[in-house]
Amino acid sequence: MLAEERARLHPVPAVPHTIAFGTTRVVPANTPMVTFESGQYSVPHVHDGQSLLGATVWVRTHGIGADEQVVIVHVGQDGPVEVARHARATPGTPKINDDHFPPQPAGPLDRQPRAKNPAEAEFLDLGEGARLWLLEAAAAGTPRMRVKMAEALSLAKLFDPVEVDWALGHAAVHGRFAEADLSSILDHHARAPKAGEHRASEDRSLTQGTSAWARLGQRDGDEVVR
Repeated sequence: MLAEERARLHPVPAVPHTIAFGTTRVVPANTPMVTFESGQYSVPHVHDGQSLLGATVWVRTHGIGADEQVVIVHVGQDGPVEVARHARATPGTPKINDDHFPPQPAGPLDRQPRAKNPAEAEFLDLGEGARLWLLEAAAAGTPRMRVKMAEALSLAKLFDPVEVDWALGHAAVHGRFAEADLSSILDHHARAPKAGEHRASEDRSLTQGTSAWARLGQRDGDEVVR
């Protein structure tokens, strides 16, 4: 019977018919995202120890209506394996799984800027606040950075350099990189009451209340309060 079957049946292919897995897509070498029917979907940058960056994957839909999903399959040495499954994406709203991406490089706090001229060296010498301001301002695409750095150095000659460095760090954390932001922060910090300090204002007086005088002339037992 086996001899008769071999004459009539073809052998099972060594490589599966991948058309059943959907449409082929090539994962870009720099980002683990694929495009399918006007939507973008993430795939693991590494799966079972094998990098999927630059690899070919197959994408298809599964289900209908609200339950429709996009299934992504990779065919490796051990055969086809589902590597990602997402809900339907729409143009401009990609479906992303953060775990699919490689670890991010060290953040701005771990990168140390290097001065290219004496002015930049003087600015960085103000302290960590100045370094953080330079990194965050550059990342935000702040215009006229050299002018603002020169302004900070001028303020450091008028104010305590420690205060200017603090103001630069405060501006960096809160994303304040406009022309007058640094001087405004310094002015507000200088006017703010220090710990344990009280200041008068339009609606606040520093004079003592008269409650202590309320009992003046009244008897307390057999004695008169004077």
